[in-house]
Amino acid sequence: MNKKLFLSLCLVASFAFSAMAQHKQYEEEVAFWKERIKTLASDEFGGRKPLTEYETKTINYIADEFKKLGLEPANNGSYFQPVREISTLARPDKNRIRVKGAKGSMDLKFPEDIVIWTLRGQKKINVPNTDFVFVGFGINAPEYNWNDYEGIDVKGKIVIAMVNDPGFYDKNLFRGRNMTYYGRWTYKLEEAKRQGAAGALVLHNTAAASYGWNVCSTSHMQHNIGLCSDDLNADALAFQGWLHEEAGKKLFELSGLDFEEMTEAAKKPGFKSVTMKAKSKVTMNILEMNVGESHNVAAILPGTDLKDEYIVCTAHWDHFGIGDAVNGDSIYNGASDNASGTAALMLLAKKFKELPVKQRRSIVFVAVTSEECGLLGSQGYCENPLYPLSKTAANLNFDGIAPALRTTGVTLRAAGKTNTDALVIAAAAAQGRQVRIVTEDPAGGYFRSDHFNFVKKGVPTVLCGGGGEVIDKEKQAAIPKAYRYHQPNDEYDESWWNFDGAMENLNLMFSIGLMIANQDEMPKWAKDADFQRQ
Repeated sequence: MNKKLFLSLCLVASFAFSAMAQHKQYEEEVAFWKERIKTLASDEFGGRKPLTEYETKTINYIADEFKKLGLEPANNGSYFQPVREISTLARPDKNRIRVKGAKGSMDLKFPEDIVIWTLRGQKKINVPNTDFVFVGFGINAPEYNWNDYEGIDVKGKIVIAMVNDPGFYDKNLFRGRNMTYYGRWTYKLEEAKRQGAAGALVLHNTAAASYGWNVCSTSHMQHNIGLCSDDLNADALAFQGWLHEEAGKKLFELSGLDFEEMTEAAKKPGFKSVTMKAKSKVTMNILEMNVGESHNVAAILPGTDLKDEYIVCTAHWDHFGIGDAVNGDSIYNGASDNASGTAALMLLAKKFKELPVKQRRSIVFVAVTSEECGLLGSQGYCENPLYPLSKTAANLNFDGIAPALRTTGVTLRAAGKTNTDALVIAAAAAQGRQVRIVTEDPAGGYFRSDHFNFVKKGVPTVLCGGGGEVIDKEKQAAIPKAYRYHQPNDEYDESWWNFDGAMENLNLMFSIGLMIANQDEMPKWAKDADFQRQ
């Protein structure tokens, strides 16, 4: 990047910061952002569940907003990109799985002990009586000299795999407290399928998962959604799900195994997976099934001399819809997660559109579907990109960006993976903030939002946001402490929602995006990074 460009972009970022504090532009942008969050998170949008009537309402609203901003449709004249999905509502027969073991029998009750689902398009799931197999972390990672499946055949059996990876417990293994993709529960299910298992259960642990059992049950109690193949996912796991840790202890005891001894052994190199002396047959009734098209909503702002290269900005529009009531409220509005990100996408588009000098690269804005179901919309985009991923300079993703108070610094995650780190440091400095590099990610946040599908395809991403100390302690103390993640009380509340930090962070990403849009070369991966351009 030449010096003139660097200085001009620092001035843009500096103006954005000062505007946040005192100018009319800040007030107008906050009002724009608020209004769209309030709309998307209103009861009228029913929690934005894909493949429901509320999807139609949501995607039409987003497309209309893109059109009002003057963005062009990104998919051959359409703002919509279809993503074929299957939705199933399934329950184990009699809401239980009967287990017979060496020391008697027990019931794994749904949803207290297990939460299971299927993505097969069948009327009924029948798994014949088969063994449970404890496979430790359920990891096959040659680069870490770790294979929990070595020497054991799990074909047609039910595997139990611990969440996270060995580094969570031993800093000398894998990447220590910086979780690898092998630690994600989605990986456990993918590997179990590759190994030929009939079913897979991820053993829940609150610390290792970074969330409680209620998140598992909330996320999967209702309709579960997956991408749908032509044969209705006939080769998918017959069932998959979560096993409560306390129920797991009872299951191990029933099998004549010491739970603590086995799980401790699984954390060390050389662990050998064990076929448990416990068997079950699993019958699941598919109460409802729907195969249809969900949709990403995509628009483009063409560039100038580098218009055939792209930045793809994403935010997921979906949430959990209408489900079990909590304190009398059954609508999962998803105001922060992720009406705030979807509305931020609109505000970002507005800021790019209003630039006095047009950016060089084209900017694609994609509100993706079904993130809460496993990053499906972004997967659908990356498998069928509207613009070549080889020509996509970077992905900027917005997830749960508001509310947020101003902070003294900026956190940078996944530092050292690409050469965009310098852009983050420059943009933060223009705001008067210092960058703090996050060296530990035990919750695996790097793999938990839509940017990761782009990363897997070799497209660099930027992961940064507020960090350091909150500046206004009084406002921080006024924030209600009620739990909101994936709960009905994730609602917009004028009495305490604060946009000062959110706007500062959005302006940070805008400045970074502007630098990427105008620099001569596309961002590059570090030579030792796990992912490279394809």
